[in-house]
Amino acid sequence: MSQHHTTGTGAGAGQEFWDARYLESDRIWSGNANAALVTEVTDLAPGSALDLGCGEGGDAIWLARRGWRVTATDISGVALDRAARHAREAGVAEDAIDWQRHDLALSFPEGPEGGFDLVSASYLHTPGDMPREQILRRAAAAVAPGGVLLVVGHAGPGPFDPEAHHDMYFPTPDDVFASLELPSGAWRVERAEEFERTQNGPDGRPGLRRDNVLRVRRAAA
Repeated sequence: MSQHHTTGTGAGAGQEFWDARYLESDRIWSGNANAALVTEVTDLAPGSALDLGCGEGGDAIWLARRGWRVTATDISGVALDRAARHAREAGVAEDAIDWQRHDLALSFPEGPEGGFDLVSASYLHTPGDMPREQILRRAAAAVAPGGVLLVVGHAGPGPFDPEAHHDMYFPTPDDVFASLELPSGAWRVERAEEFERTQNGPDGRPGLRRDNVLRVRRAAA
């Protein structure tokens, strides 16, 4: 799995944390696109996409190879450099992905006129304080009429260390939808559910983890 827990708060603090995290090894994630993204996006016509918390680029590269024009953001410059290298190695055209560094608590990427056809936030969790609800509301505002907002997250701590991140809030899909404060009648919920997937632990042994997905579509103009 490619999992991106990549944003932060405070000028410099989040970036330092995630740069250090990525420097711990040559590759943190698998390089594959998140399975939930593949499931939810395969039926969409390619257009413009925004990948929030792109990590080492698995999702952005998958989208670009299927014809999407991608803006991919992360707080870590180390992750972005690595992602750009992985894209080149995958043969993705240089202009297919615009890699941008943003601490999403402080800045947000500008989209094409009219907004993005797809805005994806996969596993946008981080230790410490982060205005996740505010970020996701900005993500919704960046969606073009007729476009899709996709939010994938953990439903709870992982199976290998249940006490880890005990102070982290894991919202349900309904919680995420409520927090978006979307105008009544302007959006349609296409999926809001928990699902189970296999995740490998630090020792390489697989375990089952519960995640959740919210896919909402903005009404066409």
